[in-house]
Amino acid sequence: DQSSRTGGESGSGGRLRALTGCAGHGCRVAACACLCHLSHSRCSCRAPPDSEVIGLLQRVSQASVEVDGETIGAIGQGILALVCAEHGDNVQNAARLLERLLGYRVFPDAAGKMNRSLKGIGGGLLLVPQFTLAADTAMGMRPSFSSAAAPESAASLFDGLVARARSLHSPVAAGRFGAHMQVSLINDGPVTFWLRVEPAQH
Repeated sequence: DQSSRTGGESGSGGRLRALTGCAGHGCRVAACACLCHLSHSRCSCRAPPDSEVIGLLQRVSQASVEVDGETIGAIGQGILALVCAEHGDNVQNAARLLERLLGYRVFPDAAGKMNRSLKGIGGGLLLVPQFTLAADTAMGMRPSFSSAAAPESAASLFDGLVARARSLHSPVAAGRFGAHMQVSLINDGPVTFWLRVEPAQH
């Protein structure tokens, strides 16, 4: 959830990013070996990200979320998306992230290639708020969440994202903003992608 920290400042220059090594960085010899893409830590080859809604997409065969022992959301085959809002995020950012979640081709076609989207297979979407995706782990032994959006703004964006998702797709389930949640999933693959919405060009 995103209810227990205060704000700070964010950088600029973010873009859609999948779970791979940093371009031009030594870690690229083994995709996913470098953790730069999993946080706001700054390697020498990475520009600081702009404020944008973050989505950690996981292809699942099933997933569910519980609060106080009660299942409040569950899906079968589909996508579990952990979502985090940063400072300066707006409805347009969230709408673009949702477009990516629904249209991103992560499901296999008849040839076994990732060529089908969530909408294409009619799969479920489980949205779960998780402010820790905004963590800065560049220094020390404790993460900083200064780039995460203020709780009130983040809650509004998340609720709007869920409402829009339900208007465009079915089935859609969701976690509860501000709650302590237990999230269960079976990652199918495993397949996981880190999505950042490229800021609109002015």
